[in-house]
Amino acid sequence: MPLHLIKLSVGTDSVADLEDWIKEKIAAQKKRGVKKPERIHTTRMVPKRAEELTGGGSIFWVIKGQIMCREKILDIRPFTDKDGIGRCRLVLDPKCILVEPRPRSAFQGWRYLEDKEAPRDLSRAAPGAAKMPEQMRRDLRELGLL
Repeated sequence: MPLHLIKLSVGTDSVADLEDWIKEKIAAQKKRGVKKPERIHTTRMVPKRAEELTGGGSIFWVIKGQIMCREKILDIRPFTDKDGIGRCRLVLDPKCILVEPRPRSAFQGWRYLEDKEAPRDLSRAAPGAAKMPEQMRRDLRELGLL
């Protein structure tokens, strides 16, 4: 069974904001001449269970207090920055996959998320719901209808 990460998407108000940010970062890499742009998210800590994460895991994003989407984890690359501090690059599939919205309180850094605890993809949980505006999905979730 794959293992996942969960993390707050700080500074984004919606999945669309996150998707726009991802597109901007990829476009900036292309503009700098990077031949094979990658979706990278840098973290301070290196996951000790990296092998489990790269075996089909995803990073689930909490946006405005709800788990809203995920990106598949493709690779984990530890490195040391210019100040000698150990960090980690998570290489992600840039496609955001909507998931069944679920409330989640704020926390620091990232946490592991067992597969059995992860929200289902929205396409499976509520077929057709992905076509709804995000705010409508949030409202339906709060009413217990989604």
